[in-house]
Amino acid sequence: MGADTGTACGSDWGAAPPRSWPTPPAGGWTADDLDRIPGLPPHTELIDGGLFFVCPQTYFRMATLRLLGRALEDQVPEDFEVVREMTVTLSGRNRTEPDLMIVPYDATTGPRQTSYEPADIVLAVEVVSAESEERDREIKPRKYAAARIRHFWRVEENNGLPVVHVYELDPATNTYAVTGIHHDQLKVAVPFSLVIDLTTGGRPPRRPEPDDSPAG
Repeated sequence: MGADTGTACGSDWGAAPPRSWPTPPAGGWTADDLDRIPGLPPHTELIDGGLFFVCPQTYFRMATLRLLGRALEDQVPEDFEVVREMTVTLSGRNRTEPDLMIVPYDATTGPRQTSYEPADIVLAVEVVSAESEERDREIKPRKYAAARIRHFWRVEENNGLPVVHVYELDPATNTYAVTGIHHDQLKVAVPFSLVIDLTTGGRPPRRPEPDDSPAG
């Protein structure tokens, strides 16, 4: 989208009430501008100098992020943490917000930090939505690979359940190679040994009902 202000929602802008969006400078916005532009919607991303806004999330996306986030938090080594709603600065004109990231604890510099460096990202995860298909399937993986983020997961919906496409960086070509497509259960050895049940929809196990029968 170049230097334009874009939308990830596919809205009919002609039918929408007029709104004054910030005018991009010559050459487009830069990564640092995301911290300074007033009035941006939450989770705005910068791709090739253009701003992209996200739509209201679906239940599938929410449940999938809950499922993966909980499982990763339970299983990643103690020196790492699972991060949501933070950006990675890929370059001066690209600053994206993966749905989930794994980073080492020492990559966090303080409470006012707003972005990470690509070298900090152990794993980036994107959950594909109808309005983000091209970005999540083509644009972002290409940019993550170019930035040498070694591990990437792309999550798609199939009959209401997540299917996880797992990629690992080929250092000789700086492109991703698919290492597995996981239905029902995600089991990987890298970047860590992880086993995730993909069939629960992110719901915690039900607590057993109390036994009210008289003792005897």
